[in-house]
Amino acid sequence: MTRLVVTGGAGFIGSNFVRHAVANTDASVTVLDKLTYAGNLGSIEDLLGDRVRFVRGDIGDAELVDGLVRELDPAEDAIVHFAAESHNDNSLAEPRPFLDTNVVGTYTLIEAARRADVRFHHISTDEVYGDLEFDDPERFTEETPYRPSSPYSSTKAASDLLVLAWVRSFGLRATISNCSNNYGPYQHVEKFIPRQITNVLRGIRPRLYGRGENVRDWIHADDHSAAVLAILDRGRIGETYLIGADGERSNREVVELVLEAMGRPSDAYDLVADRPGHDLRYAIDASKLRDELGWSPRFRDFSAGIRGTIAWYRDHEWWWGPQKAAAEARYAELGR
Repeated sequence: MTRLVVTGGAGFIGSNFVRHAVANTDASVTVLDKLTYAGNLGSIEDLLGDRVRFVRGDIGDAELVDGLVRELDPAEDAIVHFAAESHNDNSLAEPRPFLDTNVVGTYTLIEAARRADVRFHHISTDEVYGDLEFDDPERFTEETPYRPSSPYSSTKAASDLLVLAWVRSFGLRATISNCSNNYGPYQHVEKFIPRQITNVLRGIRPRLYGRGENVRDWIHADDHSAAVLAILDRGRIGETYLIGADGERSNREVVELVLEAMGRPSDAYDLVADRPGHDLRYAIDASKLRDELGWSPRFRDFSAGIRGTIAWYRDHEWWWGPQKAAAEARYAELGR
């Protein structure tokens, strides 16, 4: 890889990938981001220069996308597609932006990649598979049928299927990765872990949906980035790879861990009404990625990863502070 176009590169996972790519490859990066409320130029501003360029724009803008893709060399360069509307609560309140970005935006990108014969990697989520029972011994694999349960996960499932169809029908040189829940620096304060951390920092009690029993499979954003680079380097065209780090924790366990790490009583949180259609449990089997591509997670100690994330938010209030009031106002409207 000599050049990458990274969509959504000012968002949480995208900005972590840009940082990882700059630190671990020689590639130059063009970040394409609309800078919606979830995008923050401050996440990559210190990188801008000879190797990282920022372009503000919509992935649904075909003329803009085509122009950026035509700059790429089909033999060496790639598009890495992180851009997405991704918050379940927002998708329940207003589904239309999720259709526009996740479906139409992905269509616009794969059409540009098809015409230019440029390598394309599509970032997706384990939420396309629905959920598992708490006592189910199985985990999601690349063969698990799609069973999305929200406007967010259904639009991500649709985008996955578009990519697979373009591979088969048009020869698009693409791969897909479906990743478990990410945590780490630069995550918007509306998301679960940073919301709890920043609430404690502001003297607000954390809140848990329902009884806090829902289970998520957590992975550090840096491990996700390393997995994507492995897929770009060694992944087989047309294949899907699941990315996970065996990080299953209930929401209650995560909140209690955050509180203990921040010197608060582990029960200093409140329970609120559950979200409609709240998935019970996610769990990823990443055997294919590990066995075929030789990837393995570096952040194996979840407690240590959480402590590092807490330290980052404690030291970067300049980054998350301006977002906090608006995020909590949205939750207040929902009673959560």
